[in-house]
Amino acid sequence: MNYKINKIELEENGYSILTDLYSQNEISEILACIENAEQVENSFMRTKDLFAIRQLITNVPELSDLLFNKKLTELISDLTESEYFLTKAIYFDKPSESNWFVAYHQDLSITVDQKVELENYVNWTFKKGQYGVQPPVQILEDTITIRIHLDKTDKNNGALKVIPKSHLNGIIRADSKDWNLENEFICEIEKGGAMLMKPLTLHASNRTTNRKKRRVIHLEFNKYRLPKPLAWLEYYNIKKPVYNHSY
Repeated sequence: MNYKINKIELEENGYSILTDLYSQNEISEILACIENAEQVENSFMRTKDLFAIRQLITNVPELSDLLFNKKLTELISDLTESEYFLTKAIYFDKPSESNWFVAYHQDLSITVDQKVELENYVNWTFKKGQYGVQPPVQILEDTITIRIHLDKTDKNNGALKVIPKSHLNGIIRADSKDWNLENEFICEIEKGGAMLMKPLTLHASNRTTNRKKRRVIHLEFNKYRLPKPLAWLEYYNIKKPVYNHSY
């Protein structure tokens, strides 16, 4: 797996695709762990079109060792020149009969522990017991999103569509002429693969039409310490695994 190529693609195009981040056995263990999790009222959301778990590592801590395997920790290390840590983790299950779609957008919000009046921190929200805020654009530009695919995903079951290089235009207004859909690319991902993305990359997904599941774990990483007294709600320091070497 050539992480250097993925890093170049990510920086230039705003996204990159990996095919074999997790084995089939690892995916089965991850799914079993999620299915056996005790459901917490505010963090678990279930409708006919979507099942989601917010603050995934906080609510299902057993997942951390399964998710942060050797390949993922090496990937993060190779993508970044400084120490990155986890800032957000969400599990999405788009059921086979889902009629849910998402229009083109950028991911502009981070989750934090409290609401504080700070310069350049705007558009505050409070949903499901957690605060969200749009931070200074540099924090968004330096965020790395890794979407782990627990099912094979294609255009028929909600694969993300992206506009390559759109992350280079900063924050784009909904009525902007920068919403050029001619270059749209559909990110089809194998089971056990992953999609790397910059949050300012314009992305969307269609309804499911082939009655197949699309289960994804969405992870966001950053390197910035927020100005006190503000803190990342889901801060998680990535532990480097120790491997025994036999000679």
